[in-house]
Amino acid sequence: MKFRHAVAAITALLVMHAAAAQTAAPAKPATAPAPAATAAKPGANPATDPATPGMPTADAATTPAPGGATAALKPGDATAGQGKAAACGACHGPDGNSTDAQYPRLAGQSEQYIAAQLADFKSGKRSNPIMAGFAAPLSEQDMHDIGAYFASKTSLPGVADQALVKQGESLYRMGDAARGVPACMACHGPDGRGNPGAHYPQVASQHAAYVEARLKAFHDADEAAAGPHAKIMITIAQKLSDKDMAAVASFIEGLHTNEPGSSAAPATP
Repeated sequence: MKFRHAVAAITALLVMHAAAAQTAAPAKPATAPAPAATAAKPGANPATDPATPGMPTADAATTPAPGGATAALKPGDATAGQGKAAACGACHGPDGNSTDAQYPRLAGQSEQYIAAQLADFKSGKRSNPIMAGFAAPLSEQDMHDIGAYFASKTSLPGVADQALVKQGESLYRMGDAARGVPACMACHGPDGRGNPGAHYPQVASQHAAYVEARLKAFHDADEAAAGPHAKIMITIAQKLSDKDMAAVASFIEGLHTNEPGSSAAPATP
């Protein structure tokens, strides 16, 4: 009798232990969940913007392709961009050399800068009703193609006002340390060709009237609502007088290179 009671007790303990083990270690699923897909990082050819603008990365950018697939963004195609830029010619000139000073010259401007500005017009980061309408239907690839087209063109040299050259050149090349004004060429280059990787635009040969208008717009802009590149320009422009702006704008219009690799020099009447 005692032996049967002992066997029963041992059996009961084994059953209890088995039940506890099942409770503590639930069965694993047959298959582990797949890791979440990694989102593709937006890239740039080498950027925007200031405004321009985000910095480019070495990662390949992506753009939606027909059917919902994702295709890698290709470097801009100047040939394809020529057709896409046809509408731009009405204001900026067929080859990017506008004749009306209220519209900037785009010839020789970097692909990266143009694409970044078009993206900002499309998103509303940069406000311009006319440009917003033109940019709205463009894909990211379209923007780079248009940028590549204008980048392949040569900006025609402008002429600086001799009376303003000395002051304008001093501000462009040396700035004004006493007022905390950095040299323009620190970002835009000694020859005014800009820095495509950082989305600093080419300014050489740009219409003086357009440059002056942009500097005044930066002077009066709301820094709190501006992008990183615009904030740099706002800070600088607010330290410039109207005469400073006119002088540096005139010097910039006359700034050009006669030959590839030659030193930049302002053209004066």
